[in-house]
Amino acid sequence: MSDQRTRSTKVAKSRDTGVEPSAESEEHRIVLPAVIEHAPLRPQRRSRSRLALLLVLLMIGAGAGIGGFWWQHHQSRLPPGIAWGNGRLEADEIDIDTKFAGRIAQLFVDEGDMAKAGQVVAMMDTRDLTASLKKSKALVNQAQRALEEAKANLVQQQTQVKLAQQEFDRTSALVPKGFATVELLDQRRQQTNAAVAAQTAATHKVAEAEHALDAATHDVELYRVNILDNTLVAPRDGPIEYRVANVGEVLPAGGKVFTMLDASYVYIDIYLPTAEAGRVRIGSDARIVLDAYPDHVIPAKVVFIASQAQFTPKTVETKVERDKLMFRIRVRIDPERLKGRETIVRSGLPGVAYVRTDPSVAWPTSLQPSAPPSIPTPVTQ
Repeated sequence: MSDQRTRSTKVAKSRDTGVEPSAESEEHRIVLPAVIEHAPLRPQRRSRSRLALLLVLLMIGAGAGIGGFWWQHHQSRLPPGIAWGNGRLEADEIDIDTKFAGRIAQLFVDEGDMAKAGQVVAMMDTRDLTASLKKSKALVNQAQRALEEAKANLVQQQTQVKLAQQEFDRTSALVPKGFATVELLDQRRQQTNAAVAAQTAATHKVAEAEHALDAATHDVELYRVNILDNTLVAPRDGPIEYRVANVGEVLPAGGKVFTMLDASYVYIDIYLPTAEAGRVRIGSDARIVLDAYPDHVIPAKVVFIASQAQFTPKTVETKVERDKLMFRIRVRIDPERLKGRETIVRSGLPGVAYVRTDPSVAWPTSLQPSAPPSIPTPVTQ
C-alpha cells in the first residue's frame, strides 16, 4: 500500500510538471486484486444520498411555491372592492365570579358543557345567610305585632278623646244654668287636652311601628338577595371554557369560578393595510369562511375599526412606512344565525374574513351566503 501511495504521488507530480511518468514507474506498478478493484465506493453512495435529499427538498419547496402562487392567484380573482385577511374565530369571554367571600358548596357544570342563560352553574355555602334570614323574619313578626298593638292603642286613645270632648260639652252647657261649677268645667277641659295629647302620641307610635316593620322587611329582602347572589348563574348562552375553582374551596369576594364564552358575540379580527382599512366603514358587509367548513359562507358585519395602526411606530410619517401600517378590523357574525348552533361554530377555528370596501361591488358567486351546516341529531337506540 505504501508503494501505491508513492506511485500516486509521483503520478500527481508528473501531472503538475507536465512530464510523462518513466518506464521505471510502470514496471513497479502494483496490480490490485480484483476484489479490491471492484469494492463498493462508499463516498459515492453518500454523495448520491445527499443528492436525493436535495432533490426531495427542492420538490417540497417547489410544491409550496406552486401552492402559494395558486392561493395568491385564487385571491387575485376577487373584485378590487373586496379585501380579505386571515384570523381565528373568537367569542367574548365572561367570568362567573362570586359576589361575597364564601365556600363553594356545589358545581353543576364542567368544562365543555353548554350553559343556557339563567342556568344555575354553582352554589355557594349560604348557611350563615340562611340563619340571618330566619332572624330577620322573626324580627318582622315582632314588628308586625308591635304595629298591631300601636294601632289598638291609637283606637283606645281616640275613644278617650271622644269621651272627654262629650263630657266637656255637657259641662259647658250646665255651667250657665248653675248645675255645674266652673271648676268642673276646667277639669273637663284638662281631660280633653290630655286625651288629645295621648292620641297624638299613639299616632306617632303607630308610625314608629310601621317604620320598624319596613326595616325588618327590608332586611329579609336583603338576605334573600344575598342568598340569590350566592347562587351563580350563566348570564348568556355559551360553552363553559374553564373551571377555575372546585367544591370546598373558599374564595374571596370576586373570586372566579368559571369562564364561559358568549355564543351570541362571535367574531374574527383581521388586519388590513392602510389603503384598504381606510375604505372600510362600521356596518360594512363581510363574509367569513372557516377552514372547518370551506363550503359554507357566513354573512357578517364590520363592528369595529381600530383607530391606531399597529406593527410600526406611531411617529413614522413617510409614505413608504405608512403603506406598511396595519389596522385591526373586527367582523362579527349575526347573532340570529348563531342561535341553536353554538356547538358547531366554536371559538379558535381558523378562517378567512372578506370585507367589502366598495358597497357598489357585488359579491362573487363563491362568496354568496349559504345555508349553515346542519346540526347532527343523536341516534337513539
